[in-house]
Amino acid sequence: MYPDLSYFLHDIIGTEVDNWTSIVKTFGLFLGLTFLSAYYWVKKELERKEKEGLIPKLQVKEDSNPIIEVIINALLAFGLGYKIPYIYQNFDAFKADPAGIIFTSDGNIAMGSILGVLAGIYYYFDYKNKPLPPKGTIYSIYPSSKTSSIIMVAALTGILGSRLLSIFENWDSFIADPMGQLLSGSGLTIYGGLILAGICVALYAKKIGIPVKHMADAAAPALLFGYGVGRMGCQFSGDGDWGIVNDAPKPDWFFLPDWVWAYNYPRNVALDGEKMADCVGRYCMELVPPVYPTPIYEITVSLLLFFFVWSIRKSWKTPGRLFFLYVFLTGVSRFFVEQIRVNPRYDLFGLEWSMSQTISAVLILVGILGMLFLRSSGKNKHDYTIPDMTNNNSTVT
Repeated sequence: MYPDLSYFLHDIIGTEVDNWTSIVKTFGLFLGLTFLSAYYWVKKELERKEKEGLIPKLQVKEDSNPIIEVIINALLAFGLGYKIPYIYQNFDAFKADPAGIIFTSDGNIAMGSILGVLAGIYYYFDYKNKPLPPKGTIYSIYPSSKTSSIIMVAALTGILGSRLLSIFENWDSFIADPMGQLLSGSGLTIYGGLILAGICVALYAKKIGIPVKHMADAAAPALLFGYGVGRMGCQFSGDGDWGIVNDAPKPDWFFLPDWVWAYNYPRNVALDGEKMADCVGRYCMELVPPVYPTPIYEITVSLLLFFFVWSIRKSWKTPGRLFFLYVFLTGVSRFFVEQIRVNPRYDLFGLEWSMSQTISAVLILVGILGMLFLRSSGKNKHDYTIPDMTNNNSTVT
């Protein structure tokens, strides 16, 4: 397993573990790749819908306030100056726990103040000397140009929602160490992020003028692909999102390698299990006995479902139906994998289900009802009217 980059390089070229490259945490790296892949697929789908005339251009009014932007840039510079010297002075602790160092209140206030003031002065004169269009000018832009903002909203609210649901599922751990649990980069529960990010992205899309149903359909393939990438981070880092113990012998019909049937997650970042013999480094634990490597199963299923949804997206004409198909498929796949995953179980109407399994059942029902409703409603046409933009003062495409 590779809890961070130093362990990967150790296996490839023989460098020492826990060196400076350990600041690149495997789980965080794949989390970043998740949002990068989401950006690619969402932008690609929005561009297709634009070319096919399925979504209109957006009308944007020029109402930016240079002073606010100067203050924001000055605060960002202050944050960098405040934390970077502290990180340098505590680099060993930063290598082990970057989030724990970044989100403390400790820092260098003098350096932060100097950089903040210099940045504020620079951006003030930069905006002052920059020719700006008259306030109130109406622009016409493509919805795909807002993809970065959409993914930013999804990333921030998704991580927050994932963390909050994980805390709720592990309330005892939160009570024992509230700040540690809040600032931890591990233990993210995907459904919390999916629900909160879905609501916030829908509200943002509606605010800027993108039809919510089309936004949801554009996001569906990206969500499936991104989930698979995210689970790669769980698998390679060994963050604890694995299955129950599997000490059964591999059956004759199972043609895949042994580690796909049962895996011991050596050097897992969760620091769970028993200490490995002759192990060097911070991460020296492995699971004994081995468990079902459920992230591998989820990666495989997510990517297969992505290719399926991607292949049919053009033939599903009614806006919103593709998203409800995604909701149904992700609910089914997660419901069954939860049967062999390690998660707290709750007695709900006599059913010993995990919280994720209960949410999965709800998603399955919502997906079916959503697809049936949109099909029976007969809405096989676009649910908007493209506005007349001929009177715009200027156009940006």
